[in-house]
Amino acid sequence: MVFDFALLLVVLTFLTGAIWAIDAWMLKRERPAAAAEPMVVEYARSFFPVILLVLLIRSFLFEPFRIPSDSMMPTLLDGDFIFVNKFAYGLRLPVLNTRIVDLGSPQRGDVVVFRKPSDPSTNYIKRLVGLPGDTVEVREKRVYINGAPLPVEIDGVYEGHGHDGVRIGIERIGALEHRVLYWPGRDSREGTYVVPAAHYFFMGDNRDNSQDSRYEGVGFVPEGNLVGKAVRIWFNWDGPKGPIWSRIGDAIH
Repeated sequence: MVFDFALLLVVLTFLTGAIWAIDAWMLKRERPAAAAEPMVVEYARSFFPVILLVLLIRSFLFEPFRIPSDSMMPTLLDGDFIFVNKFAYGLRLPVLNTRIVDLGSPQRGDVVVFRKPSDPSTNYIKRLVGLPGDTVEVREKRVYINGAPLPVEIDGVYEGHGHDGVRIGIERIGALEHRVLYWPGRDSREGTYVVPAAHYFFMGDNRDNSQDSRYEGVGFVPEGNLVGKAVRIWFNWDGPKGPIWSRIGDAIH
């Protein structure tokens, strides 16, 4: 059974609000003045505003996520805790994920959290490479968008986090510049991909170690599966080593 925290918040908000409202409008006037407020009503009155506030913030403003893998290294590390901007691409109803207010659209180069098309209960985070209608080609570790290669400059060798010896590249998508990793001697999926309407093509920054739109199970991501734009690291926990304090507060580019 898949645990849906958003659904739980909606149900709890409705239940606590309903109990409080029914008591205030109907039951309270029938109780003797000296009678104690029922415990269930007291709890509902206390928790309703708190749960409602959490629901509103999580649904329409920011939602926290933990990075569970190294597919977005070096931009994001396994153990980073991030905030995702939920209104960057429009306001959506919780649970239904239906967009009700259009506030913006995804841009190439955005780091985006989305629900995996083959398993919507699983959230993925990748970099947006292809917009609807784009032709994305991956060839010899280079990315081409509509026939034009993304500029890449090799910038040394990455050290640490189990990736010693991996090459670092500085890639540019429009005006945005970010780092990517290449594993010498390791092949990854290549090919040509035509992005359908209302879908997006994503790739991990750890290019040879990322399950992304190049692979079955992910593929092209429908617009309705987008969760939000990753904007900032608010904490990090590097296993037994503890926090990497220098990452806390970093913006995500």
